[in-house]
Amino acid sequence: MSAGEQALEAYLQLFAPQLSPTREYKFCKSRRWRFDFAFVAEKVAVEIDGGQWTARGGRHATDKDREKLNKAAAQGWRVLRYSPEMLNAAPDAVIAEIVETLAVAR
Repeated sequence: MSAGEQALEAYLQLFAPQLSPTREYKFCKSRRWRFDFAFVAEKVAVEIDGGQWTARGGRHATDKDREKLNKAAAQGWRVLRYSPEMLNAAPDAVIAEIVETLAVAR
């Protein structure tokens, strides 16, 4: 688990302890794709994007990542993406956005 994922897990416990996402959820049977956090019943996923300071934006700026997100959308998933910097700068806002998205999905 990355430091960003650990931080999100801690902030969820602090700001929204009623939420219990599934970790490393495999959403596509034909591929090895996984979501960092998934609220399966609501089809809401949360991804923490690391490596944004690597050459060409890291693996989250690749066609393979776009393919994953497009497949998720085609299956009806709402995917929220955050960088560790976003999470650490405003954890309450990130958690509020997740809670809002879950409420809309219900």
